[in-house]
Amino acid sequence: MSQPVSQPLSQPLKTQSHLFSNPEKNPHFSVTIRGAQGQLQVADPLATRALIALMDMHAVLGGAASHYGGPAAFAELMAGLHGYMFERANAEKKQWHELFHFVNDAGHCENGLYALKANYGVAGVTFDELKTFRSIEGRLAGHGETHLFPEGVLLSNGPLGSAFPKSQGLAMAEAMVQVAAFSGSAERQQAPRLTVTAISDGACMEGEAREAMASLPGLAKRRLVGPFLLIISDNNTKLSGRIDQESFSMEPSFEALRSLGWKVMELRDGHDLQACYDTIRAAAEEARARPQTPIAIHARTIKGIGTQKTQDSSSGGHGFPCKSAAELTPFIEEIYQGSRVGRPVPKEFHQWIAELVARETQLKDQVKAKGAAKTYPLGTGPEEKIQNGISAALVCAAREGLPVVSIAADLPGSTGTAGFRKEFPTRSIDVGVAESNMISIGAGFAIRGFIPVVDTFAQFGVTKGALPLLMASLSHAPVIAVFSHTGFQDAADGASHQALNYLAMTGGIPRVRVIALTCSEEAEALMLQALQEYAQLRKQGVTPPSTIFFLGRENFPKSYGAGASGAYRLGGAQILADTTKGRERSVCLVAPGSLLPQALMAQAKLGEKGIGAIVVNPSSLNSVDRAIFLRALEEGKGNVIVAEDHQVIGGYGQFLKAQLPTTRNFVILGVHGHFGQSAYNSIDLYRKHKMDAAAIVDAAVDLFGEKDQR
Repeated sequence: MSQPVSQPLSQPLKTQSHLFSNPEKNPHFSVTIRGAQGQLQVADPLATRALIALMDMHAVLGGAASHYGGPAAFAELMAGLHGYMFERANAEKKQWHELFHFVNDAGHCENGLYALKANYGVAGVTFDELKTFRSIEGRLAGHGETHLFPEGVLLSNGPLGSAFPKSQGLAMAEAMVQVAAFSGSAERQQAPRLTVTAISDGACMEGEAREAMASLPGLAKRRLVGPFLLIISDNNTKLSGRIDQESFSMEPSFEALRSLGWKVMELRDGHDLQACYDTIRAAAEEARARPQTPIAIHARTIKGIGTQKTQDSSSGGHGFPCKSAAELTPFIEEIYQGSRVGRPVPKEFHQWIAELVARETQLKDQVKAKGAAKTYPLGTGPEEKIQNGISAALVCAAREGLPVVSIAADLPGSTGTAGFRKEFPTRSIDVGVAESNMISIGAGFAIRGFIPVVDTFAQFGVTKGALPLLMASLSHAPVIAVFSHTGFQDAADGASHQALNYLAMTGGIPRVRVIALTCSEEAEALMLQALQEYAQLRKQGVTPPSTIFFLGRENFPKSYGAGASGAYRLGGAQILADTTKGRERSVCLVAPGSLLPQALMAQAKLGEKGIGAIVVNPSSLNSVDRAIFLRALEEGKGNVIVAEDHQVIGGYGQFLKAQLPTTRNFVILGVHGHFGQSAYNSIDLYRKHKMDAAAIVDAAVDLFGEKDQR
């Protein structure tokens, strides 16, 4: 039997830090507070809020959503924190990142940190670069992404509660460095870095965040964690409304931090800049002196602070409320003059607003010049959200007497369940920002005889919900899931929110059916069928499958005409258009979900080139309607092109190829092992990753080019 070997720990591998250096000057927009060595210039929180509004307006004009409320609430805390970190680093004649690990878990507040960096002129961020926020041209993604912006982001964030546990690992690594026997090494001589993590109260509802809250102080007590400081912005507000009214109060959770082993420092006014600095400095110094006890600053903040409209709204101005650049002047004036110490708006901001107003006028003129609004081939009726069909089906099923229960995790307005919840509030539960918990609760409802409908963004559903989905299936406790914003449809939020492997993560779970929706008409038909089937199978003593509906975010035609003949069937595919008749060169175009319009546009372009195309909406992603596909293969002369906003590995193309008979040519257009990034609209990402209509046309032309020339 082998015996444990006692030997020194190995020295950690050298890793290169790309983080920015200490600021060389004071912030351009600054205020003076009392620092450790006298007066200290820190970033003006009012300027931070104004810059957030300005960069958000650029995103809005581009067609993207943005956040205001969360970063506005963090402005004083981040100004005080960065002022302290830079002050301490300069006093010790070191770079700030040699003394601190700073991790922002509140990814929806990253734009406030972009504004702060531009204000200091660090990480190469200029005020002009803020104008590229959330665009495909810039590195300032919707949430903090290390792969795009290593100079400014230590750990990528976005999904709430996901960065905090990783910062725990950083702090534990710092502790291990200290106990390693590096005789005379630089690592041995350097004091451990202080790990500082900023987190929102909503993120503290996530299971992985709660695990870290429980484990970190216990591990620290065993001297396995380096100095750690957690800064919590608590404003009792999430996307769908006030936390204690929409789900449950977080007060007991924050009170429990003490019993878990944290030292909690209460900051009753998280918008008192001097108090923020003083509290952060005191907490940081104590955490360094006594690393066996991590410290949490429980800061009371106001989400959306700056204007009465945003701070009074139910969501705290979660998204940016201004729809036109003309609204910016009164908005920013209120930020400055409605503050505790009113000040005039800097002239630079007035100039910036004038640029935005001119830009908006230019964009409107361009739209007028293009004529009619965007349309899709074969689209009938006006465009609308696919989510409308989800809501209609749920309401219809409930009125039929089916025991439908909606269990949400803060996003019903984005997924399509809000209409049902408004009409049937007693059948609606919001569990807070906790996707895993949501699905597990749904499984419990299923066992008791209800039809549970859970909903969230696709990325959160498949990453945080994969194990609960598997266990629900294993327990004969099926759920119906609505997972929206698939693939690049969550364009502006960036890579952390873009579900590019949703089929790979769910399609192989036994007794789980995966459906991609293309329009609201299809959503209404298939959701209603799934609810009715669920009830019928239960009555027969048979366990229904779980059904996951994946759908996009943007507007689509209400119908593509497939429903006119009752063609919508769970597990069934539809042929939407066929121009192959009489053509020697033909191809079958298969486009699940949100890429269907691109296939239809490609079909029209191919017709101009003398190439016929038959377009298939597969609908079901982990089963094959063989009758439809055999016909499509025949009409397409054995040539198949699949376009999907999914990783090619584990995607629908690979699945379909394995299920079909031998084909002449089989081409898959998808994502080839890359992360996405922010863009104003999904079409920018479809073009970049070559899965748009033009790429489909090119792929089809390539199939015939050389053969036809011989």
